[in-house]
Amino acid sequence: MDGGEAQIDRLPMDLLAHIFVFISCFKDLAQTSGVCRKWREGVKQSIGRREKLSFAGWKMDDGSTSRLVRYAYGLRELDISKSRWGCQITDNGLYQLSRAKCIVNLTSISLWGMTGITDKGVVQLISRANSLQHLNIGGTFITDESLFAIATSCPHLKTAVLWGCRHVTENGLVVLVNKCPKLVTINVWGMRVPFDSFVTLLTIRPALQIVPQSLLNMGSMPLLPVF
Repeated sequence: MDGGEAQIDRLPMDLLAHIFVFISCFKDLAQTSGVCRKWREGVKQSIGRREKLSFAGWKMDDGSTSRLVRYAYGLRELDISKSRWGCQITDNGLYQLSRAKCIVNLTSISLWGMTGITDKGVVQLISRANSLQHLNIGGTFITDESLFAIATSCPHLKTAVLWGCRHVTENGLVVLVNKCPKLVTINVWGMRVPFDSFVTLLTIRPALQIVPQSLLNMGSMPLLPVF
């Protein structure tokens, strides 16, 4: 130390932010941000340099998630899927996320298992995600309304995971496949749609990969019993 100043405090902000990029734990980032004003700014800038953010495994809410995403102006991939501990994101959180500048540049979004969201929040978010190529919205309670918004707003979509989306119908799937010319793969496991629906999709797009492939070998058997 010289004159009471620590060596690390002499680092330029650009280098400090670069170092903080390697901190992956959000709890550690929060503690780092609380050290001093300079470090807080360094953490903020480090988040802005990240191309990927995953909140899977972290107990996040609407406010904390949206604050971090607002700083991540270079973000390309966002994962806020529900995990063991539960990411408590609601429609309000999706609305807040939709206002972040990075949303228009996102190429990948995962909302897997987010049972607290509805079409209202999904439509708000997706309507600005015009660069989206990969979307995982499986395990949610969305309906055709969300698929209509995806079909309208995401012309570059390549993969869509609709695992367990039991409120989506054949109509929503048809609109999605028709309006997303780059769609290559769609995961429809656990959906309550008849086999004929998949035949229709393949008629529209013969090269479409429907996952799991075994569904196409079930003939006219219903995928799941309807109670």
